Formats: sequence, C-alpha cells, structure tokens
Amino acid sequence: MADDGVLIGFSDHLETLRLDRANRHGLVAGATGTGKTVTLQTLAQGLSDAGVPVFAADVKGDLCGVAAPGTPNEKMLARAKVMNLELRPAGAPVVFWDLFGEQGHPIRATVSEMGPLLISRMLELNDVQEGVLSVVFRAADEEGLLLLDLKDLQAALAYASENAKALGAKYGNVSPTTVATIQRKLLTLEDQGGAHLFGEPALQLSDLMRTDGAGRGYVNILAADKLIASPRLYATFLLWLMSELFEELPEIGDPDKPRLAFFFDEAHLLFRDAPKPLLEKVEQVVRLIRSKGVGVYFVTQNPADIPETVLGQLGNRIQHALRAYTPMEQRGLKAAADSFRTNPAFDTAEAIQALGVGEALVSVLDEKGAPTMVQKTLIRPPNSRLGPLTPVERAGVMAASPVRGLYDQTQDRDSAFEKLAARATAAAEAAAAPPVQQRRTEPAPSPWGDEPARRPAARASNRQSMGETFAKQLLRTVASTAGREIMRGLMGGLKRSRR
Repeated sequence: MADDGVLIGFSDHLETLRLDRANRHGLVAGATGTGKTVTLQTLAQGLSDAGVPVFAADVKGDLCGVAAPGTPNEKMLARAKVMNLELRPAGAPVVFWDLFGEQGHPIRATVSEMGPLLISRMLELNDVQEGVLSVVFRAADEEGLLLLDLKDLQAALAYASENAKALGAKYGNVSPTTVATIQRKLLTLEDQGGAHLFGEPALQLSDLMRTDGAGRGYVNILAADKLIASPRLYATFLLWLMSELFEELPEIGDPDKPRLAFFFDEAHLLFRDAPKPLLEKVEQVVRLIRSKGVGVYFVTQNPADIPETVLGQLGNRIQHALRAYTPMEQRGLKAAADSFRTNPAFDTAEAIQALGVGEALVSVLDEKGAPTMVQKTLIRPPNSRLGPLTPVERAGVMAASPVRGLYDQTQDRDSAFEKLAARATAAAEAAAAPPVQQRRTEPAPSPWGDEPARRPAARASNRQSMGETFAKQLLRTVASTAGREIMRGLMGGLKRSRR
C-alpha cells in the first residue's frame, strides 16, 4: 500500500488509487488471460491492508489465493525491482462464502427481502407474470404470512391459483394459467440450486464489513465457480446485495476511505437482456451508493458491456489488453479508448491492443476528483499467492472465520408454508367431523296457515383465507349430501300424515 492510497503499478511514476476517491467506483476490463484477476487480487489486498473490507466473487476459483502468502518467482521479483518495490509475502484476512454451502459459509436471503422485481428477473418473467407475482407478495403480506424460502413462495402461489377470482377482483386479473407458468419456472430455479439462496439465517451486512485485530479489512470471497453456471442467479444475487447495501447503510458523504469495496466480476451478466426498470435501478444504486461509503468496481472483458449511464459513474479505470478482429470488437475498442483522458504521448486505441500480460492503461481520480491522464502501467505483483488454496488450507481459513457457526445451520421457523399446511389440516378435520344438530329456533310451518316470513340469511363474505380454500370444496359436498337426505325424510313424513 502506498502512503496515500493503494499501489496499482508503475508508469513513469507510481500509480495509486486514492482511498478518499475509492468510493467513486471503478472498472477493470480486458480480454481473457490479460491479468484482470491478478489486478483484482492486488486491489483487494491493498484495500484490505488499508482497513477497507472487500467483497468479491471468485468466478475462476483462483482468487482465494489472496488468503495465503505468495511465493515470488523471478519475473515477479524483476518487476518489483523496476518499481523499486520490496515484496513482502503475506495473505489477507479472508471469509469464504458459498450459496451452496460447499466451499464457504452459506449465504442466504429471504424471499421477502429479494422482492418480486428481482425474483422476476431471476425467473425471466414477462410483465404480466411479474404483475401476478407482485399480487402474490401483497396477498401474503395482508394475510400475515412470511415468505422466507422457496416452499413458502410455492404455497403462496398455490393460494393465488385457488383464489384467482377473489384476488383478481381486488388487484386485477390473476390467471391460474399465469400462476402455473411461474410455478414451473420456480421449479427450474430450484433445480439450478436456487433453493440454497433463500432461507434463514439471512445474511447480516455487518458481517461483510469486519476488520481483524490488526485493523485490516476482511476480504469476503464468494465461491462462484459453480454459481456462474446459472448466470441469472449469480447476477441477481449480487444486484440484491448491492441494493441492500444502498438501502440499509446511512449517508456519510465522502469518507477518508470506503466502508466497503464491492467487486462485481463478469459484470456483463448483470446487464444482458435486462429490462428498463432494472437498468434504472442499477443506475440509481451506482449513482447514490457512493455517499453511503461503498465503492463498486465492475470487472468485465470490454467496457462496452456496461451501459453508458453506468459507465459514466466509474471514475477509476484499469484497462488491460483488448483484441479487435471484428467490426463489433473494433467499435468496442474505440469506445474503450475514448473513455480515457487522452495522453499526447501515444495513441490510446493502439496502446490497448499492444499491451502485454500484466500491463494496463490506468486512469484514476486525483485529489480534486478529476481523472488523471491515461498512463501505460506495469501492474504490481501481489504479496499473496497467485493460484488457489488447497482444500486443507481452505478448511483452516474457515475454522478461524469470525462468522463460524452463525450461518452454517439452516433455520426453518413457521412461515407461509407451515401456516397454510396447518390451516388446511384443521379445515379438513372440521369437514370430516359429523355435523352437529342445532335446536330449531324458528316456529314449524303450520298446516293451516301461511308459513311465517323468514329473515333473510346474512350474506357470507366472498373473501377466503388461504386455509379455507383447501377445505371449501369438501365442505360444500358434505353439506349438499346431508341436505338432500333431510329433505327426503321431511317430505316422506308429510305424505304419510295426510293419508
């Protein structure tokens, strides 16, 4: 770490990321194999040494090496010598997380916290289906039913299908066919491992913002090598996490250093086929989360993967090599070059194509918040290991984790599924019980005069609770059968008395 920031590398001078500008967001871009992961590792460890907690996804499985001291090779030592840099092998304090609970502590959110908008994005729902899902959330809320895990949401969808007419009269058309489509997509999500994401105990954001006894920020690493096989699940989860940080953290303006640095690897997955409301939400979060003390860094292959409204918010930029063979790639290259403050010493577009592994064009924000002139930069070697940990090493890190035991056991308290099941059971038992004979309070019909006028029965409410729905049909059948038997007995008795 440099005296006033995080050392990125060396051009004709030291290139550093100022800590008081690190919450102004950033971009790390470049083609596969050009050194993006090493740059991400260098930034993460530098921020950690400065006392800034970090959250990053480990897509390829080798970022976890930041937890172990490095072993510099000859090339790394030679580069450090050029920079007049002394390599001091050391690992950063690390907490491992994993949605599947295999390579880290389980990380979960409740269905209610995720909300209908993000779940619709995850399930790839259209506007009509998203509207129906919003109705399901509203109805469950009014019934006092918690939506915590997928089985709660499935139970609520079943209720919506049974009560489609009543819900439609209140909220608009709710088609059972649409509900069935959502249920099928929910089943697909469950098959992809989505059930692991939803439940309790849910993640507490404070556990991502810890420092160790030496004042170093913990590097929170999400094992994503398996998760990336479900790109919508991956992107939606990280967007939810970023949104939660935005909504829960208080405003602090521009701090001396960020509260948290958030690295979004494979960022193009967030924006691919994203509907306009979602893009607007991302733009809002990126624009405003800066004042919450959170710096967001997008890691992707080409800056063209990021919408311009978001790209314009990224002040700190590290551009590794790009290759431009097709017309589309050439347009992306030009866009990447044009996003930098021009350096008259070289052509930016040509320089991007000529960069070697471990080299990058760097432009960061200065003390006034203005971007510096782009510079060809040698990225500094990290102090931690280049390459993954062994399973034994990972287990050792998890055993010493500050959140050990907090999230490892699933909790399953009474929520929508359990309450609806209990209501259904009670309704079925009541329907199966023999009918109770009630004393007649009205006078019997007189054979010599008109029958006294009867008071009209009170009209029953059309609104049904979720539990009543499950027993309604059975009760109707029992009542109609009993009624027919009673009427046959009465009519037979009258005929015999007249004879």
